[in-house]
Amino acid sequence: MPHGLFPTPRPDVATRRRVKRVVACAGVLLASATALFSAGALDPSPATAATSPVQDGTAPARPASVQPQGSTPQQPQQPQQPQNKARVTAAVYGLDGGGKQPALSGQDTPYDTASIVKVDILAAVLLQAQDAGRPLTAQEDGLARAMIQHSDNASADALWREIGQAPGLAAANKRLGLTSTQGGAGFLWGLTRTTASDQIRLLRAVFESGPSAQAGSRALHEPARGYIRTLMTRIAADQSWGVSAAAGNGWALKNGWLQRTTTGLWDINSIGEVSKNGHHYLVAVLSDGNPTMQDGVSLVERTAQAAVSSASAH
Repeated sequence: MPHGLFPTPRPDVATRRRVKRVVACAGVLLASATALFSAGALDPSPATAATSPVQDGTAPARPASVQPQGSTPQQPQQPQQPQNKARVTAAVYGLDGGGKQPALSGQDTPYDTASIVKVDILAAVLLQAQDAGRPLTAQEDGLARAMIQHSDNASADALWREIGQAPGLAAANKRLGLTSTQGGAGFLWGLTRTTASDQIRLLRAVFESGPSAQAGSRALHEPARGYIRTLMTRIAADQSWGVSAAAGNGWALKNGWLQRTTTGLWDINSIGEVSKNGHHYLVAVLSDGNPTMQDGVSLVERTAQAAVSSASAH
């Protein structure tokens, strides 16, 4: 008995005939399928698409026909909102009393100026023209108006070069009474660093008069001071936000806004003079770390309103 304990059964004649018919049918089906693929009647692309990588990094949606019955479709993950790391400092000085220190809210530490430095640049231009015994040229006047009223950066570039960049700004600031402002390197005037209290010193040099005025307030002659004040009351409508939110019936201002490329966060600043309930206040609000420009504008306006309300209560 070969290879095993039991003999291998031999199929009968009927079984062998059925096997031959099954094999023949399978051969016919295989030939038909091959012909259909060759003719393009059957498209293999759905299988290819199902295994292709997703380009945007998201998982492909499951077809509705194969969603599990009674299950809740998975909700897309919401993007994380950036944490609000904003900081803000406000300084308010009452023009009517004079002779006192500004009221501070927040740490009086340096911030980037962004475009509020344009007031300081213009003060330096006017000091240099005053020293030369001449008025502004027509070109300088046009650049100054565009720089302050419309915050035009190209005009600021030209006047920044004219004053001698950071060294020229430092020389002017020494005469204007500023002590904590450092001009930006090279052509980066928007990265000048300053404090809220130093911006009050600049505003006093422009707006304050009378015997109680600081020494820097006498550096610029009255026509030059009046020129700056006038431009700051004629700011373009879309740039009239900021410390103006704290005003009752009058304001003069210059705003600054800058999105930092390293973080995507915003520097939002506003300086100026506001009138409320018959009193006049110099206000400087500096902020950075704002997630969006609008967040920064809202923060600056709320802070200005609170600071002026607190000053007026005293």
